[in-house]
Amino acid sequence: MRKNILLFAGIILGILIIALIISRLVLANKPQALSNAISSPNIEKASGEEGELFALAAKYEGSGDLLSLRDTYQKIMEKFPNSNNIQKAQEGLESANVRILFSPIPTSGSISYEVVKGDTLARIAKKFSNTQDMIMRVNNLKSPGVVSLGRRIKVHNEKFSIVVDKSQNILSLKSADKIVKTYRVSTGVNNSTPVGAFRIINKVIDPPWYTAGTVIPPGSPKNILGSRWLGISAKGYGIHGTTDPQSIGKQVTSGCIRMKNPEAEELYSIVPEGTEVMIVD
Repeated sequence: MRKNILLFAGIILGILIIALIISRLVLANKPQALSNAISSPNIEKASGEEGELFALAAKYEGSGDLLSLRDTYQKIMEKFPNSNNIQKAQEGLESANVRILFSPIPTSGSISYEVVKGDTLARIAKKFSNTQDMIMRVNNLKSPGVVSLGRRIKVHNEKFSIVVDKSQNILSLKSADKIVKTYRVSTGVNNSTPVGAFRIINKVIDPPWYTAGTVIPPGSPKNILGSRWLGISAKGYGIHGTTDPQSIGKQVTSGCIRMKNPEAEELYSIVPEGTEVMIVD
């Protein structure tokens, strides 16, 4: 009798061990991208096709396939415009847009340009309404100046423009008629940010702040301009960074358009002097 009991117990234990092994194999083979996409704290649980698309986006993110990543987030936004995850999809799309912009990946908005005699980065940038910084980053160039004769480089050949919506405190960066990225900004208290069509007339890294007859140097905690300044053709106004990122999204400035420093630096690298800036109520 005791022998039969031990035999039965051994059979049960064997079954449990086999079940445990099978369950671990299933978990190990479960698509990690899907697991990550569905369980991410930034994404409400998505199911069906929406969940599959977020899983696909996670897969492309992992593999570095930026074009497919962009197209997948675009598809999510088009198919599920009322989703609770629409902001996450928009953030993913815009992040992919900027990463593609700064990558050597050919796109419909770029050309492969062959450097000719007499070319400098400044000349090429001006010809195609680019910035030197952007061309250098895209093509992994270490310094400005003369580039190798005959070298082919990626150059963006669509004009950038900026639209600022004061009612939403949103700045949109556009390439031709396509939105590349939207940024949360601060605008003027009492609706003091000017409305109209302007253009960028100067750009300054680590700008001093001229106020009330004094000059507050860059780096001072009293200098509210942050790390970048893009002056517009409305005298005294511009787009700039900030030492107070908590103020972003509010109407609190003296009329300028305020951005978080990293985002102001990103925009500074992309748009050249002469870029059109439209400000609307």
